[in-house]
Amino acid sequence: MEMLHSVDFWIGLLKIVWINIILSGDNAVVIALAARSLPAEQQKKAVFWGSGAAVALRIALTVVAAQLLSLSFLQIVGGALLLWIGVQLLSDDAAEDGEAKAHGSLMAAVRTILIADLVMSLDNVIAVAAAAKGNMTLLILGLAISIPLVIFGSTLMIRLMERFPVIVLLGAGLIGWVGGETIASDVALKGVMAGHAWLHYAAAAAGAALVVGLGRWLKQRQGQSAIAGH
Repeated sequence: MEMLHSVDFWIGLLKIVWINIILSGDNAVVIALAARSLPAEQQKKAVFWGSGAAVALRIALTVVAAQLLSLSFLQIVGGALLLWIGVQLLSDDAAEDGEAKAHGSLMAAVRTILIADLVMSLDNVIAVAAAAKGNMTLLILGLAISIPLVIFGSTLMIRLMERFPVIVLLGAGLIGWVGGETIASDVALKGVMAGHAWLHYAAAAAGAALVVGLGRWLKQRQGQSAIAGH
């Protein structure tokens, strides 16, 4: 019986780690986008503290996620917040400006990571909670193990963004996509979305287009203002 319990525990742990690997891709993108504008020595701190705090937040969210998701308009507000974050991260593209990097704020980056992760993790933690089956030790251990996975993914994304700037655009588009999906998933829109699956994808695509379009426009305006200022 003890052996069976032990096997169940390890299977549950593997499930939670695997779920986090699958679901943490978009979180790694957010962390990388938020940290890339910082000086090199602060990037590691932002990734570490942002990832650690995000996982701690997920543990806390697991207790209340199901109840929160049943509240009308919560996901609409959360999705709109994600769209705003995506636009800000894209328009504030300091990756090409060494001087701007010096003014990057570690706390601002960690704050952005936490807000985005809070919104993006509401539905994700339900899957993790289901795998844990009420075992809090299993839940905390599984999420703790996922910290280095998120850190590795975020660090890799920062390097790729530095080498291939187009990934910044794709990352911002992904945040917009998730934001649109989050809005479309709100309880208040359940009746509208029922029987019209295409609306869900249309909302996601609209979110991605909004973030990329508005973000690039704002970035262009900021560039023109900087040139005019000189």
